[in-house]
Amino acid sequence: MKEEIIIAGFGGQGVLSLGKVLAYSAIMQDMEVTWMPSYGPEMRGGTANVCVILSDTKIGSPIVTRYDTAIILNQQSMDKFEKTVKPGGLLIYDPSGITRHPERKDINIARINAIDVAANVGNSKVYNMAVLGAFLKIRPLVDMENVKKGLRKCIPERYSDLIALNEKAIKEGSDSVLVINEI
Repeated sequence: MKEEIIIAGFGGQGVLSLGKVLAYSAIMQDMEVTWMPSYGPEMRGGTANVCVILSDTKIGSPIVTRYDTAIILNQQSMDKFEKTVKPGGLLIYDPSGITRHPERKDINIARINAIDVAANVGNSKVYNMAVLGAFLKIRPLVDMENVKKGLRKCIPERYSDLIALNEKAIKEGSDSVLVINEI
């Protein structure tokens, strides 16, 4: 098993943190992992993406140009990465940041209204974990127990009170994802 994932959006959406939690969760499951972030000089509002590779065998290179999964959180990322999903792959997106919805017919497409999930949970900071929940519902690559361990590894001690909210957002994101094109 090898899953090559791109997670892309604006800085401040938790793109890099989402990738980090996913990577640590896979490490806790004894998987091979790469986590390669890319972001502009702007902290919030600039574009950010991270490539995460999860595998049960050694990973030859962290450089990827075609992805099994793209998680898209804004229009610029949709324009850039929709075409890079391998045929038969998965594209998950949040429609709140999208003006042109995915158009490909040769990939699986799912939608998560992560802003709504975060509002229901009561904290906008868990937006990215709602997206992670949607991804893990469709591609259950790591066990929830390992995701909890990954969260504890990634969330600083001073924010440990947010762990339960993050777990709730993952659950609600999983429950809220809608598959709109399945091939």
